[in-house]
Amino acid sequence: MNRRDFVRLAAVASASAACSQHGREPFTAKATRPMPHDPSTAGETLPVLFVSHGAPTLALDPVAGADFTRLGKSLPQPRAVLVLSAHWLDAPPTLGTARRQPLLYDFSGFPERLHQVQYPAPGAAELAAELAGTLQLRHDDRRPWDHGVWVPLVHMLPSASVPVLQLSVPHRWRAQQLFELGQQLAPWRERGVLVLASGGMVHNLGRLDWRNAAPPPQWAVDFEQWVRDQLVRGDVDGLLDHRQRAPAFALAHPTDDHFLPLLVAAGAAALDGKPAVEFPIEGFELGSLSRLAVRFG
Repeated sequence: MNRRDFVRLAAVASASAACSQHGREPFTAKATRPMPHDPSTAGETLPVLFVSHGAPTLALDPVAGADFTRLGKSLPQPRAVLVLSAHWLDAPPTLGTARRQPLLYDFSGFPERLHQVQYPAPGAAELAAELAGTLQLRHDDRRPWDHGVWVPLVHMLPSASVPVLQLSVPHRWRAQQLFELGQQLAPWRERGVLVLASGGMVHNLGRLDWRNAAPPPQWAVDFEQWVRDQLVRGDVDGLLDHRQRAPAFALAHPTDDHFLPLLVAAGAAALDGKPAVEFPIEGFELGSLSRLAVRFG
């Protein structure tokens, strides 16, 4: 991965926000029939996840992807996965495709084999109907899954057997509104739905260490630690007031698109009052790019 790759990715990410919004063989997930919902686990509440999905090349990297594989194996079997990605910013919240269709390769400047990655999971049509009907959400069945959806899932759920549905992140909403959106989604956790928020805990492409040789800068460490502290303490007010209270927020997130999914995840976790919080994936790469993942519940 080189500087040109990340510069091009930054340009694509910026354009998306403005609008709305190793030499190995490419990964192809194995398509299998969706697993029926197991009545014996009907009372089991699914956790909520926030993952830092990094660059699209994670999909081709079994070493970095191993952390996501371990995370996936630690989860109860979901009936469906509902994903909120930093790469679909649209208000009001909108449901994407509820059927299997070609993936969205929403990047440029990366190896061509990334465009050959497949993730042929079924669409979660039943879940889409439930959410659209109950929460009065818009539905755009033409909108395929972007790399914020399929990059983590190729490692977390490689069988591609669990139905997937994407919900846009309404980026113009206030932090409180995003948290409340998560609260509205929380009851589906008791119905076997895994809420997966996909973004980046520290995401400033302009401050990356291209040599990947230096330790993470103090501002990145301080910001990540501040978020960890709010989550462990269950300090929702502090988390929602991150622009005023967090150290170096503007450095950690020059644009906030990769942070906003965390606020929805925190709201969905509120079903548990003050949920247990774990950090199943940790560390930094390229200096300041955080790999932190959060598991609520």
